[in-house]
Amino acid sequence: MVDTGGASRGVGMRRLALRPLLAVAVLIVLSSCSSAGGRAEPTTSSIEPVGSPSASNGSVNPGEPVWLCRPGATPDPCAVDVSSEVVTGSGAVTRMPAAQDRGSSFDCFYVYPTVSSESGLNADLTVQPPEVSVAEQQASRFSSVCRVWAPMYRQVTLGGLFTGGAPAINTAYASLLSDWQYYLAHENNGRPIIVIGHSQGAAMLIRLLAEQVDPSQAVRHRLIAAILAGGNLQVPEGKTVGGTFKNIPLCTSLAAPGCAIAYSTFGSEPAPAALFGRPGTGVSLLSLQFISAGQQVACVNPAAIGGGTGGLSPYFLEAVSASWVTYPGLYDASCESADGATWLQVNVLKTQADPRPVLKADLGPTWGYHKDDVNLALGNLVSDIGALEEAYGH
Repeated sequence: MVDTGGASRGVGMRRLALRPLLAVAVLIVLSSCSSAGGRAEPTTSSIEPVGSPSASNGSVNPGEPVWLCRPGATPDPCAVDVSSEVVTGSGAVTRMPAAQDRGSSFDCFYVYPTVSSESGLNADLTVQPPEVSVAEQQASRFSSVCRVWAPMYRQVTLGGLFTGGAPAINTAYASLLSDWQYYLAHENNGRPIIVIGHSQGAAMLIRLLAEQVDPSQAVRHRLIAAILAGGNLQVPEGKTVGGTFKNIPLCTSLAAPGCAIAYSTFGSEPAPAALFGRPGTGVSLLSLQFISAGQQVACVNPAAIGGGTGGLSPYFLEAVSASWVTYPGLYDASCESADGATWLQVNVLKTQADPRPVLKADLGPTWGYHKDDVNLALGNLVSDIGALEEAYGH
């Protein structure tokens, strides 16, 4: 929810609803995926093979992926107009044009969060309004720094999170794995890659990176960055690498590509039962991260990659005007740890006279600002990727 705080001239319009539907059901027992004492290693019996039959769609992914976003496609929700209204603390509004880079030599591979409310345990591969909407909101601004590819995948639906268990999760992962393998073999052509995911999308990417990219020096060399928001990437306490990823470190400098930017946003310390920010529980289970002892959830501040506090550059897509709005100077953020939790602490800097809307953690203390993880730092993330690409080129 947004508290309009006396906003005028449309400043208080609610952005398009961005409500990834990852629910308390991620706490389901994943006994068929887990092994005692650590992160489960996939086995033939625990992962549904790519291309095997599935209940609602005939196969995991038949042949070429169904593309939600693909460079040059029309329409392409990842290549919409991203010009923006800039609203300051005085209420002044200016227009900021944004040219998209159609000639980038870098690819982005985007995996969307839980948005499907289809009746089955896993979504089919039909492009529907929820996928289009979330791609516009989360991925389209990256089109200024990369060519955005986004496959449809058989994600676990809202109902599937409650009742599907390991089979539904494995079907979603096998579907994404098939998309990834096709993309590398037929579409990438050796270009450097940025992977971007949120919520279930981030969890699926964590598993894919751990199994397919982290062990491969050749593929790792092409990885510019992995943006993994709200997915609970885990590292050993006080370390930047050596947990879920053995070779891909957390980002600590914009001069050192090949790293991960991972975080979950809260306005205060996550509750003990929080779905995000605590290792070995909550969303960690979707990526088979079962260890808690000696582990922490990674936090890299998109507004201050090297550490400390930085100003957030949020971008939201308004519902009524269908245009972008940004609020400079309204939020800052820093990584914090306490009582076994690690999170990106978001502080509201609004003064009494400031007419701009502010976020509320309306889903409760176990969620924090989860549904806005990406949009709260979207401007920072795009800038970070641009800098890491420049460093990679040198």
